[in-house]
Amino acid sequence: VLPEFDGLDVSDPNCVVLGDAAEFFTYDSLNEAFRVLLGLETPVLLSLGRGRYYKETDGLKLDVGAYMKALEYACDVEAEVVGKPSKAFFMAAVNDMVLRAPVQVLMIGDDIVNDVGGAQLCGISALQVRTGKFMPSDEHHPSVKADGVVDNLANAVDLLLSEWKK
Repeated sequence: VLPEFDGLDVSDPNCVVLGDAAEFFTYDSLNEAFRVLLGLETPVLLSLGRGRYYKETDGLKLDVGAYMKALEYACDVEAEVVGKPSKAFFMAAVNDMVLRAPVQVLMIGDDIVNDVGGAQLCGISALQVRTGKFMPSDEHHPSVKADGVVDNLANAVDLLLSEWKK
């Protein structure tokens, strides 16, 4: 996401935008965002998601939501989430594809809260895959229950095709 901000004048910021910065999320960068927010008369914190963690080849890593929560707490501000699980995010995707939700849409994801829960908040059915950052405890989440759980994306496609043929 960082290349999207190349050339942007950051000498007098009017908000903080949190996105997927991976190795660039450091104490120093988080502290800089903290200072910007505290220096604003009306602090604006935008987050491109609310994920707690994600999975890379070398294991789980903190996601943007963890940093968002830290800044919300430290600056006493509420972030506006413009990515998953916001309804606006899901509906923008549906509208861009000129589909009718929920009839023509199914979310398939590995995140019980942000993928499955976010879709369901829009009335969209959602399957969870047991890959990526899936945890066995996801199947017993206290507030989000997937419409179905499959082992992988190939199984999800097989399920969709078998239902379509009916």
